[in-house]
Amino acid sequence: MNKKVLYLLIALIVLLAGGAGYLFFSLDRQKRANKEMQELAELDKKEMENEYEQFARQYSEMRTQINNDSIVAQLTQEQMKTQQLLEELKRVKSSDAREIARLKKELATMRAVLKSYVMQIDSLNRLNENLTAENTRMKGQYAEATRQIEGLSSERASLSEKVAIAAQLDATGINMVPYKKEGKKLKHMKDCKSIRVDFTVAKNVTATNGLRTFYVRITKPNGQAIEDGPSFNYENRTLRSTMSKQVEYTGEALNMSLYYTGAQVYEPGTYIVSIFADGHMIGNRSFSFSK
Repeated sequence: MNKKVLYLLIALIVLLAGGAGYLFFSLDRQKRANKEMQELAELDKKEMENEYEQFARQYSEMRTQINNDSIVAQLTQEQMKTQQLLEELKRVKSSDAREIARLKKELATMRAVLKSYVMQIDSLNRLNENLTAENTRMKGQYAEATRQIEGLSSERASLSEKVAIAAQLDATGINMVPYKKEGKKLKHMKDCKSIRVDFTVAKNVTATNGLRTFYVRITKPNGQAIEDGPSFNYENRTLRSTMSKQVEYTGEALNMSLYYTGAQVYEPGTYIVSIFADGHMIGNRSFSFSK
C-alpha cells in the first residue's frame, strides 16, 4: 500500500471519528433538550391541574354564599364541568401536545366564566347587604310601632278589665234558713225538709241592665253539692246549681229569696252557699248547724 492511499485512509478514519463524535454530541444535546421540554410540559400540566382544582373549590365556596337557587344550579353545573376537565387532564400525557392545547383553551374559557360569576355574585351580595340594612331599619320601625300598639292595647285591656271588674255583680247579706215540712223553723237538721236562701244583689250602675239568671249552689258538710237545678259555666267548667231564678236587673239593689224543697238527707255541720251570675261567683257564705 503506497503512502498516498494510507494517508487517504487515515484522513477518512479521522473524518468518520469526528463525525461520530459530533453526532454523539448532537444526540446528547438533543436528548437533554427533550428532557428539559418534557419537564416543562409536566410542570405546565401540573400548573393547569392546580388551576382547575382551584376553580372547582371557588365554585363550591360561591355556592355557600348565595341563596339564589337558579345561580346555585349554574354554579353546580360549572363545578362539575371543571372537575370533569380536571379528570381528563390527569389522564392525558404531558407529551400529548394536542390534548394539552385543547385543555389549556378550555381552562382559559373556564377562567372567563368564573370571573363573570364572581362579579355577578359580588353584585348580588352588595344588593343583599343594602336590602338587609333596609330590612333592619324597617324591622326597627315595625318593632317600635308594635311596642306602641301593644302599649295602647295593654292600656285598653287594663281599662276593659277594670270596667269588667266594676261591672261584676255583688251578692251581700247571704242567709240560709232550714225549715220543717210545714215551713216552720227547726231545731234539728235531720228534720229539714226545705231551705230558703236570701241575698241582696248590690246596686251597680256600671253593670248592663236586663234579664239575669242567678244560680244558688249549696254544698253539704260531706262536701257534696245539692245538684237539682240547671247547669251553668264557671271558670271553664260546667257546674250544676241547687236552684236558680231569672229576674230583671236594673242596676238598683235587688233583694232575692229562693226556696229548695228537694228530697235530701241533712246532717249537722257546715253548709256553704255560693251565688253565681254572668259566669262569676258573686258571693258565698258558710253556715254551721250543730244539731
